[in-house]
Amino acid sequence: MRAMDVMTSEVITVDEDASVQAVAKLLAERGISAVPVADRENRVIGMVSEGDLLHRAETGTERRRSWWLDMMASTNQLAGDYVKSHSGKVRDVMTRDVISVTETTPVADIAVLLETNRIKRVPVVRDGKLVGIVSRANLVRALGMTINEPSSTEADDRTIRDKLLAELKAQRWAEVSPANVTVKDGVVHLWSSYLSEQEKRALVVAAENTLGVRRVEDHMRPAPAYLLG
Repeated sequence: MRAMDVMTSEVITVDEDASVQAVAKLLAERGISAVPVADRENRVIGMVSEGDLLHRAETGTERRRSWWLDMMASTNQLAGDYVKSHSGKVRDVMTRDVISVTETTPVADIAVLLETNRIKRVPVVRDGKLVGIVSRANLVRALGMTINEPSSTEADDRTIRDKLLAELKAQRWAEVSPANVTVKDGVVHLWSSYLSEQEKRALVVAAENTLGVRRVEDHMRPAPAYLLG
């Protein structure tokens, strides 16, 4: 799947001259955590999130530092904090360094972006212009739509075994002898030893996810103590 497959195309945007109060009301009424700021050509120039509106003079939540941090902070930092907590314009509170993706960006890459940057949504752009947005909720909905359809022809046991062994070979954590994996009538039998419960569960999951598998029989045993040491 790519961004184009999961994104929301009808994106709510605001202007940089919009008031902070109007944006706060918009976020609350629409139940969203952030909104893109777009210029007249529909180019993303910023994002306003709940985090940007967290420290405000109106609610008495301005950022307060201890006296020694205040002493260490530059006048530029202090002035910037003041503007962000007191200005009534979006341009002064929005985050300007916006991370964006294109329509062809794989959803796996988007998930990594959201997680590593601790953000909840990312704009989708085409030739620099906003065409959609992908949020964590979009990715969760996409997961809910991925139903494993039964294959038109049942995979034979040898094909199932070959696919499972290929998957395990590609995993650094999996050290499984082919002799310890058997398949009979679509049922996978795992006979290997394992070093940890996580490794054991991973082996079962790999087998369960192999196309054509009807069931997994776990005959595995813990590895000998001398291997665990």
